[in-house]
Amino acid sequence: MQNRQWLINGRPNGRPLRDDDFKLVTAEAREPGAGEVLVRTLYLGFDPAQKGWMENIGGYVAPTAIGEVMRGSGLGEVVRSNHPGFQPGDKVSGMLRWQEYATLPGSELLKLEDDGHLTAHLGVLGTTGMTAFFGLYKIGRPFPGDTLVVTGAAGATGSVAGQIGKLAGCRVIGVAGGEAKCRWLTDELGLDAAIDYKAGDVRGEIKRLAPGGIDVLWDNVGGKTFNALLGELAMHARVVVCGGISRYESEGGSMPAGPENYFNLIFKRATMEGFIVLDWMSEYPMARARIREWLESGKLKYKEDVQEGIENAPRTLMRLFQGENFGKQLLRVS
Repeated sequence: MQNRQWLINGRPNGRPLRDDDFKLVTAEAREPGAGEVLVRTLYLGFDPAQKGWMENIGGYVAPTAIGEVMRGSGLGEVVRSNHPGFQPGDKVSGMLRWQEYATLPGSELLKLEDDGHLTAHLGVLGTTGMTAFFGLYKIGRPFPGDTLVVTGAAGATGSVAGQIGKLAGCRVIGVAGGEAKCRWLTDELGLDAAIDYKAGDVRGEIKRLAPGGIDVLWDNVGGKTFNALLGELAMHARVVVCGGISRYESEGGSMPAGPENYFNLIFKRATMEGFIVLDWMSEYPMARARIREWLESGKLKYKEDVQEGIENAPRTLMRLFQGENFGKQLLRVS
């Protein structure tokens, strides 16, 4: 059984991704051994953190090696199983990597309900949703009446964080790129306001929309926008550092300048904390059940951006850093 795979072929440290950072090869799919399952990959999910894995920064996942199959979450169908918990035809999710077939221990796979929310397990019911749920409740600690500002608000994680903030009783302002994304945030997701960072002065708009300051700041982008918003914190604000997509695109091997307005954390007696969602894995089933309830009741919505073909996997990842995706970035493998 032929298996097309994308291998890591470069280290994009301090620069944007390039086509030659990846290498497409064809190998034989490996038959499952004892306790293993052979899975045909149906969809792949994409996150900015994957570039960081290629760079071997952060230290919260095992280092990657040049020549290994590119890591990535996936959703697939069991072809053959030597594990008692899985049968051919079962739908599963796990770290399938960028390949058409994956052979993995059954212990590393999650069996899924084959329902109308199947692909949501790569987004709002997967790591994306878990990140928004735990980052907001554990670190942001929203209270009814708080003003929550979310950067990258039309992205997969930001859009869920904003909606959970609304469910918690917050006034939510999203920052996104482009008029269409901003309209989606207010008209479809019900956020109270949206700011197009491409159109002008983000800090000035926050002053107008939130004269009392920001109680909870959820940041996905870093850089100049993050710095500007740190200057508009309310007393005892909580700053949740989820990501920093501007950091991944730094040119010349240098990191972007740190936030000049960090001293406002002292003036406002605020806290700023980063997190890795894996710390709350034991609580995933509870969070997944809560999010599923919100989905089925219509209280929470999600959007998917689906590209086509395993041959387009590198370009699909690059879309995240060029602001081209609208919703959770997925790739239908075949």
